[in-house]
Formats: sequence, structure tokens, C-alpha cells
Amino acid sequence: MSQRIYQVDAFTSELFGGNPAGVCPLSTWLEDSIMQKIAMENNLAETAFYVKQDETFEIRWFTPSVEVDLCGHATLAAAYILLFYEGYKNDSIHFISPRSGDLFVTRNEDLLTLDFPVDTMSKINLTEDILSCFNIQPNSAYRGKTDVMLIFDNEKEIRELIPSLVNIAKIEGRGVIVTAKGDNVDFVSRFFAPQSGIDEDPVTGSAHTTLTPYWSEQLKKKEMTALQLSYRTGFLKCRCRGERVEISGNARLYMKGEVFID
Repeated sequence: MSQRIYQVDAFTSELFGGNPAGVCPLSTWLEDSIMQKIAMENNLAETAFYVKQDETFEIRWFTPSVEVDLCGHATLAAAYILLFYEGYKNDSIHFISPRSGDLFVTRNEDLLTLDFPVDTMSKINLTEDILSCFNIQPNSAYRGKTDVMLIFDNEKEIRELIPSLVNIAKIEGRGVIVTAKGDNVDFVSRFFAPQSGIDEDPVTGSAHTTLTPYWSEQLKKKEMTALQLSYRTGFLKCRCRGERVEISGNARLYMKGEVFID
């Protein structure tokens, strides 16, 4: 059998920027092992698989090594494919994740906006295992549902961080977010997840479900701009709405093809 597959650069208006994601539109679910092998073969941070269910779309995400609870950039990429290449006619898409519940994406011309549940976080101690993760020490630490978030003094520190991937991999959870107030945007971040098969993610939409409420409280703002300072760089617009967050960005198609499965 053959299976359509796309590769999309998410959270960028330019090709070869943002975060690349694989997207596989399915008529019925493949075996988990097959989806995991497709994601491993793609060797992208995440590959999204979705199946139409009446008026909604069930969605799942795989890194090269594991299935994850939530992925923002691959959801944005899946919505982009539905809206621009798979003939979906509405401007709003309702995804349902078995692990994260109701997710929505709306289109305003080329801008796509994710509507995700806000992360819940609590302050934690700066333990030795956390302090050993980077060459610069953070000011404070928080634990969300899946990630640890570390707060630093300024954008320069975020740019100059040198990760110890061996030590980061020992942190329980999906990965580690590092963040600080931005120079020309409201906040900046980077994301490391060697424990999930991703050394450094180019742009992490789901991390902004943690970053957005934190910086909204710190800056006393509901609407903010953000940069993820990876080598590819990603620009995001974020809005805090209490129990939900909106994360907006652009996307570009890189490739369309077929996967041949025995």
C-alpha cells in the first residue's frame, strides 16, 4: 500500500525556517509500530497522523523514538495541509487528541492560530540535577505536565547556553524549556528533549502552553510576541485566555510524496 506524506515548515513564513514536521493523512489508523517506524524514518522532531471522525479529526504525534502527548508545530502543519492541500473548506478545524483533548486551529488568510489548553505548572527547587544541565545557572525552575521550565536573566544567556544533553536526558519528563525576557520580542526560549529523541527542537508550539501563561503573569500582558532561538528560528504570536492559550504562526510546504508500506 502507499500512503500520502507531506513535510511542512511550521512557525515560519520562509522555507527552510521554523520547525519541519511530517504529516500523514490517514483514512484509518495504522498500527502504532508502523507509525513509529514512519516517524523514525522521517527523522523529524515530530510526524503527525490524523484520521477524519465525522466533523472532527483525531490526531497523534510521534518523535523518532516515542509517541508524545502534545505537539504544536505538527498540529499547525497538519492544519496547513488540510486547509491548503487536502480540500478542507472551513476556516476552523477541530482536532481531538486521545492524550490532550480538544484542540482547535483557525485560519486568517495565511496566519494559523492554535487554540490549546494551558499548561499547569508549579515552582520547584533548583536541584543539582537541574543545575548540571547548562553552563549558566537559571534563576528559578517550574514543572509543568510534561516539561521542566528554567528561567534565566536575559536573551543573551539563552543564546549562549551550552546544554549537557547527557544530564538533560536524566530529567524526568518530555524535555526542558529555557526562557528569558526578549530584547525585541516579549520573551525568547529554547527547548531540549534528548529523553524524547530530540536534542534541540527548532520551534516548540506546545512549550508555549507553559511559556505563555508564565510570561503573561510576569509582563502583565495578554498578547505577546516570542522567538525560539534555535538555529532555524521560529516566530510566534501568543495570547493568554485563562484556561486556553492561542499560538499563531505561518507555515510553508516543503515536500509531498508517498510512503510505500508492505
